[in-house]
Amino acid sequence: MHNEKANNIILSDETLRLRKLTDYEILSTPAESAFDLIAQLAAEIFDVPHAGIGFHTDGNVFVKAQIGSSIGLPLKNDAYTFFASVPITSPEGYELGLIYVADTKFKPVEEQQLKMLWHLAGMVIEKLESRIAIRRALRAYDDRLHVLVHDLKNPMTTISLQSELLGRIPGIDNKSLLIAGKINTQSKKMIDNLNGILSSARKEAHSFKPKIDKIDLKEILEQVKRELNLLLKYKNQTVFIDIGDPVEIFADPDKLITVFRELINNAIKFSSAGKDIYITHQISDNEVTISIKDNGVGLTKEDLDKVFIKFARLSSVSTNQENTYGLGLITANALVDIHKGKLWVESDGKDLGATFYVTLPIK
Repeated sequence: MHNEKANNIILSDETLRLRKLTDYEILSTPAESAFDLIAQLAAEIFDVPHAGIGFHTDGNVFVKAQIGSSIGLPLKNDAYTFFASVPITSPEGYELGLIYVADTKFKPVEEQQLKMLWHLAGMVIEKLESRIAIRRALRAYDDRLHVLVHDLKNPMTTISLQSELLGRIPGIDNKSLLIAGKINTQSKKMIDNLNGILSSARKEAHSFKPKIDKIDLKEILEQVKRELNLLLKYKNQTVFIDIGDPVEIFADPDKLITVFRELINNAIKFSSAGKDIYITHQISDNEVTISIKDNGVGLTKEDLDKVFIKFARLSSVSTNQENTYGLGLITANALVDIHKGKLWVESDGKDLGATFYVTLPIK
């Protein structure tokens, strides 16, 4: 099946905003102490009885945390004389909701209080970003493990069948028959164990197998660029995709979108304002290599040795105090591995930029 027609649909900012909100898996979830605590801190900072955290979807507001809710939401209630709020904004620049404080009595507002409210909004988004980073990394690792298990099952099945045939050879001596029987028994146990792992994976909400389709890598990159458009504008950066003709391969589009989102987002974070990002490609021997080059803070030799290690501390820091969780590159690496591809990085050193390479089989 070819999704070219669907891939060419340009998503609106509102669609991308709602998609980001959905990715956080926060809507229609029960109350959580972490968000309740942030709302409580907001109420105490302003010395008001009402505060909350809400996320707005398409015409609705989902309240994740609410302190003092006897009168109702202040967004649609005239009973409140005092109301102050700041938006909860994703790193890409999408306004997802707000954190608010309210009272039935008028209260003066100090600048320091508003600053604190902004900090609390930042805490909300940091909490959501850390959770989504962990979820993506865990799912990518689970998917990679299950693909490896699936690949291991095939040779084990062959061993089981061959050992069974070996035991049926006319005139086979007793010692060889005993060995063949043991091999057959143990290989079947291995297959049963592998089937158990795969069965549990299929019961999960997401599928571990890549949903292979014929896709255009250029369009995948363009889509990621559109998703990160607000963030690029904020840092006055441009992503140049130097790919003329379509580059069609067979791969999982959603997983590759995650891969290139992580890599391009990484380039944005570790490049100063005004520093552009360049994407090129090369095709050879039934595989394609995409390179993502930035002119950012670069990587030392020590950094290069551990850049794909979970939670490793690197000398590089983001240029605008953007949050980094040490999981984005890990997730990308695992998803590339699922596609039987390769991800690596090169850098000439500190402040000399970096280039990430993704090699993927065409079929």
